[in-house]
Amino acid sequence: MIKITNFIAGKQQPPIGGEYLDVVEPGTGEVYAQCPASTEPDVNAAVEAAKAAFPAWSATPPEERSRVMLRIADLIERDLDRLAEAESRDTGKPISVARSVDIPRAAANFRFFATAILHAESAAHDSGDAINYTLRRPRGVAGLISPWNLPLYLFTWKIAPALASGNTAVGKPSEITPYTAFLLGELCTEAGLPAGVLNIVHGTGAGTGAPLVAHPGVPTISFTGGTDTGRAIATTCAQTFKRVSLELGGKNPNLIFADADMDKAVPEAVRAAFSNQGQICLCGSRIVVERSAYEAFVDRFVKLVRELRVGDPSDPETRVGALVSDDHLAKVDGYVKLARELGGEILCGGTRADAGTERCRSGSFYQPTVIAGLEPTCAVMQEEIFGPVVTVTPFDNEGEALAIANGTHFGLAGMIWTSDLARAHRVASKIDAGIVWVNSWMKRDLRTPFGGMKQSGLGREGGWDALKFFTEPKNVCIGLEGDQPQRR
Repeated sequence: MIKITNFIAGKQQPPIGGEYLDVVEPGTGEVYAQCPASTEPDVNAAVEAAKAAFPAWSATPPEERSRVMLRIADLIERDLDRLAEAESRDTGKPISVARSVDIPRAAANFRFFATAILHAESAAHDSGDAINYTLRRPRGVAGLISPWNLPLYLFTWKIAPALASGNTAVGKPSEITPYTAFLLGELCTEAGLPAGVLNIVHGTGAGTGAPLVAHPGVPTISFTGGTDTGRAIATTCAQTFKRVSLELGGKNPNLIFADADMDKAVPEAVRAAFSNQGQICLCGSRIVVERSAYEAFVDRFVKLVRELRVGDPSDPETRVGALVSDDHLAKVDGYVKLARELGGEILCGGTRADAGTERCRSGSFYQPTVIAGLEPTCAVMQEEIFGPVVTVTPFDNEGEALAIANGTHFGLAGMIWTSDLARAHRVASKIDAGIVWVNSWMKRDLRTPFGGMKQSGLGREGGWDALKFFTEPKNVCIGLEGDQPQRR
């Protein structure tokens, strides 16, 4: 049994209250670890450690902060196999995905922000009788709350810009997937990160996340997770005017026009729908196809979906692993049952899956599922399922495609497949989403802002936007005119 601890003031520490939570391996259904059920005293200790470390870390030259962060990236890459195994065990995702995507991206997050701070610049404005220039200063202790679906990838996406810009941090990973965050604390110590600069406190949203958000010594909160939780966090932060960034849910449309290159559009639509078992906020869960191409597209799409191999996450050949828990599987299956009640046609999948090994006999596996025949306004097409379930819907013209695409309260991402360049630009500009991919999916440049519209979030992460989020601008005005003689 693995015993996970909190990382506070540079040391691994048990929870003050002595309580722990079971951590279940989704692929087997067995408890393999325990993590702290931290409460307000643990959060207070972590915040105090971060506050104590802030003066020295914020005064540390960018070159030195960069050096330490690049060392962390090196260690993540050195331990790629160990971290990938931990992430696969934690989440149920195929180990091949953890090795090729999640862990490399965690290292890339540190590398990007570690080097970005070496190239920061500030504008100066000459107004004739004065020069104004802007300083950006770290804000203090940042509270960083990350989700379970991409645990190390998204945790480092928050940690790296916070630390690079001179802040200290208290991070709360999901209690469902705590293992890689625990290992990250060990790597930070090995890299020489000063004690208290990064603190990691494990626990539930109510027991750990809520006191972190409400703590008066934490002026900045970055949260990735569900919309309902984001709404509650925004309400709490508003009471004391904390700066808050919310990256929330998505119900992303994938628009397939008849002139698309189907040899690329079909397999990419499969990848966009079912990567990480559909447990990515950017997945294309609503596929909307021009009617003249609808039947041919759906035939090819379903054929490829049926070929996806569901199996043991530790098998490198597995393409679809386990859902994160049995509770989450029940939620996903509930939407499929609702689709049937609403008259939807299950083109493939629609039931729990057998991973094919005795080891995974009790794992949380679900068949990749494609549903047709639903109204765009129904709950299955409006609410985030966050699993291996997609809908396919025909459209007759561009206006109808946009109406379906924008017809939800989410606005995180969108995809367009067409060979018409003018249409690509025109439709992309009209989709209500923070990011739109054209003839592609999940191509990310870390220099660009990232975030959603409508109820998919508030604020932007990534690139210079992240560094600006974690810093406070201060204007300095220097008068150029000397003392003037007084008139008598």
